[in-house]
Amino acid sequence: MELIITPVEARILGCLIEKQATTPDVYPITLNGLLTACNQKTNREPVMNLSEAELLEALDSLIEKDLASTYRATRNRTLKYQHRLHLRAFDEFNFTTPELAVLAVLFLRGPQTPGEIRARCSRIHEFPDIDGVTDVLQDLESNEYGPYVTRLPREPGRKEHRYGHLFCGEIEADAAFAGTEKAGAGTSSRSSLEQEVQELRERLLALETRLEAFVQQFE
Repeated sequence: MELIITPVEARILGCLIEKQATTPDVYPITLNGLLTACNQKTNREPVMNLSEAELLEALDSLIEKDLASTYRATRNRTLKYQHRLHLRAFDEFNFTTPELAVLAVLFLRGPQTPGEIRARCSRIHEFPDIDGVTDVLQDLESNEYGPYVTRLPREPGRKEHRYGHLFCGEIEADAAFAGTEKAGAGTSSRSSLEQEVQELRERLLALETRLEAFVQQFE
């Protein structure tokens, strides 16, 4: 795979895919909404604290690579952003919905097992079983324009192999293992209350965006 993106760009693409599926009524998403999604403290590994300037720089790079684009509705003057992983004219990025779901989870959470991917994909695409996830991973790994994902060496004490995306380049085993340990510690420390609060914040942001679009129709 010749095209390489940065971790920040991967985070952006993951958020855009996620919001397209979970809040389609406010997608494409505003810059403020995207910044909030990228800096979320739950369902993200690692947690980021991006500035607006850093976000805009990464968005410009994605637009230049034709992986994202801007959008402005006729009745709404607010500039919004969308991914192009299923809109590009080039076959190598013509991903299906199940493939986008898997990639989004890998973009947002780093290397994971098929079981973890299936559980975390549910808001974007519901896989009936782990075999469905494995089939998608194998398709992404064997894609003639890829590979887009790779199976990592199995870690000591774990029964399943983990998979990681290759959009940011090859994954070093030591770094992947370290990421797993950190992710495990973070997951164990997060409470269900934090998750509920974050979901409420996302719903509030979606409502604010819809209200903004409604008000602008009469300006």
